[in-house]
Amino acid sequence: MLKRRFGRTGWEVGAVGFGAWAIGGSWGPVAEADARAALHAALDAGTDFIDTADVYGDGRSERIIRAVLQERGLLAAEPGQGRPVVATKAGRRLDPHVAEGYTAEALGAFIDRSRDNLGMETLDLVQLHCPPTTVYYRPEVFEALDRFVAEGRIRHYGVSVEKVEEGLKAIEFPGVVSVQIIWNLFRQRPAELFLPRAAQKQVAVIARVPLASGLLTGKFGPDSRFAPDDHRAFNRHGEAFDVGETFSGVPYEVALEAVEALRRILPAHLPMAQAALRWCLMEEAVSVVIPGARNADQARSNAESGHLPPLPPEVMEAARDLYHRLIAPHVHQRW
Repeated sequence: MLKRRFGRTGWEVGAVGFGAWAIGGSWGPVAEADARAALHAALDAGTDFIDTADVYGDGRSERIIRAVLQERGLLAAEPGQGRPVVATKAGRRLDPHVAEGYTAEALGAFIDRSRDNLGMETLDLVQLHCPPTTVYYRPEVFEALDRFVAEGRIRHYGVSVEKVEEGLKAIEFPGVVSVQIIWNLFRQRPAELFLPRAAQKQVAVIARVPLASGLLTGKFGPDSRFAPDDHRAFNRHGEAFDVGETFSGVPYEVALEAVEALRRILPAHLPMAQAALRWCLMEEAVSVVIPGARNADQARSNAESGHLPPLPPEVMEAARDLYHRLIAPHVHQRW
């Protein structure tokens, strides 16, 4: 698999990781056996970066990761040296989710809970989980994270952001080693300023929602239906969290039109999902892309995209033009 340097951490990771939101919850029912099979399949295919969060199934995702790593005898190994790097997130357990809640005490409790869930004395990477924008203007939050590193509770820390501006502010803090941001064919704004700045500062970039909540698999249509506990049903208009997390914030009908146009642009011999993932990796500043998988077949297909050759320049240009014509008016200045 294509390998990428993970910022200043010294880790080198496969460019296609495993996003573990779907095996935790909010994507419709996923049996634990299927969740474990998906993760095993990804690891068998060479995946060595896993992204999760403490709120994915209220810890279910973290506990499944722990179980799979135990089954494979990897839990005691060092990250990047026989064991995949495991990144988790903290902050979204706050209720209400407000900037004032991001105290050292609260974050420490969340981190300790994740240590228990994952069975790790020291967490590899903890990311603030899309906190309110004002958190990025509170240096005491990042000073607390520095203390957790010094105490050995975490190795590194980063942030997961909703907006480009938040990512730019976050990388001003010297301890931030990574930024997770939405980057896909429907969300191309990060390329303008954020990705070059992150590369300049040697900050790892984790590309999330790379398939626009499944739209970029090309398998959905006007009559597609989603389970009631699937965010693609209950968060269409941002009822539960930022609407940009669902279908990348693109109106569903507009996105379907764009998908049909992409069929005429992307290489016909590739599944659309693999082509869309390879598109994400055409930007060298992207350290790892983290598609989700609900079963083993999806996990294997995702991993295969890390072995594909670069997309032709004419495909990249056509995809950029399509974005600016159809998608950008709905998302570009918002995120």
